[in-house]
Amino acid sequence: MLKSICTKLLISAVALALVVPAASAAAAEPAAQKQSAAAPNAALAPSARSAVLMDADSGTVIFDKNSHDRLPPASITKIMTMLLIMEALDDGRLKLTDKVSASEYASSMGGSQIFLEPGEEMSVDEMIKGIALASGNDASVAMAEKIGGSEAEFVKMMNEKAQQLGMKDTHFANCNGLPVADHYSSAHDIAIMSRELLKHTQITKYTGMYQDYLRKTSEKPFWLVNTNKLVWFYTGADGLKTGFTNEAKFCLSATARRDGLRVIAVVMGEPNTKTRNAEVSSMLDYSFAQYSNYSIFKQGDAIGKVKIEKGAVPELELKATHPYSVLMRKGASKDNIRYELKLNNALKAPIKIGDPIGRIVVYQGEQQLSEFEVQAPVSVAKAGWWTMFKRTCGGLFS
Repeated sequence: MLKSICTKLLISAVALALVVPAASAAAAEPAAQKQSAAAPNAALAPSARSAVLMDADSGTVIFDKNSHDRLPPASITKIMTMLLIMEALDDGRLKLTDKVSASEYASSMGGSQIFLEPGEEMSVDEMIKGIALASGNDASVAMAEKIGGSEAEFVKMMNEKAQQLGMKDTHFANCNGLPVADHYSSAHDIAIMSRELLKHTQITKYTGMYQDYLRKTSEKPFWLVNTNKLVWFYTGADGLKTGFTNEAKFCLSATARRDGLRVIAVVMGEPNTKTRNAEVSSMLDYSFAQYSNYSIFKQGDAIGKVKIEKGAVPELELKATHPYSVLMRKGASKDNIRYELKLNNALKAPIKIGDPIGRIVVYQGEQQLSEFEVQAPVSVAKAGWWTMFKRTCGGLFS
């Protein structure tokens, strides 16, 4: 009897030993399937030293590969240069028709250039074309001197803007990306400043051009051909900036828009232009196949108003200067999505264009989906004593 019971217990133990591993394997299967579903994401940009794929509206990172590595950015540097130019235009410090004179220093730049002669004048509009299409190092320095007074002062402005945007992996030493010590950035930071530049929606008028001419009415017109060939063959591509030096290899910050979804793909350290363009195209393909967005504000939509203490203007009307949307997987539920505008308390002048003044928080039910920083659309100077006196008197008699 005892022998029979022992035999049964032994058989049960052996059976259990066989079942448990099978059960463990079955339990592990869903996790393995989940990892496999994400495999295409991991296969993106295999030849790049560093890469990132980002939704332009929300800043959501879709794909990341060593994106915080500090690397030489080459001419992608000019994204920050163009950003400061666009801010100066928005703020009224520059006009597209303003003339810019090339200094002897600006004319001496090597590498990619539009061959500015010392003392030669071009409009801001023409200079932007020279930077965006031909990656003109000379045009970049000429614009830096126009805005900052000198390239050194302009570079200080670049680094201040990088700090303001939270670019922790970046330090600029010049405005054009020519090789120099202590000049570096990362794919993630480049995506951040690319996203900021794209908020100035008119920039793609330049970065999306196939070609154009400078000195059209002269005896020697200069043909501009966009160095970013994706704008020629990739549907929806309209920017932003290529880069190459022997140290940096082939770099690109590209953007494309389809069906209301705009994405930014950045690669650094690619071995050649063919591989660079192919891998960026694959990154863009992946994002458009897998994601869509839910619109919160369209460009020009009213967002709200904010009071400015002691400002030259007492309040600012906030309008969406660019689209605001939430990135979502295709097929995901879009029910019960709402937003709240949360402005900073006690905003006091002076305020610079681009300064954070609040945020838009997007929820689905009670779950927070995304958060957008709201920035000052223009600079607001401190009100003079006479303006403050009139306001005070007006308040007394109103």
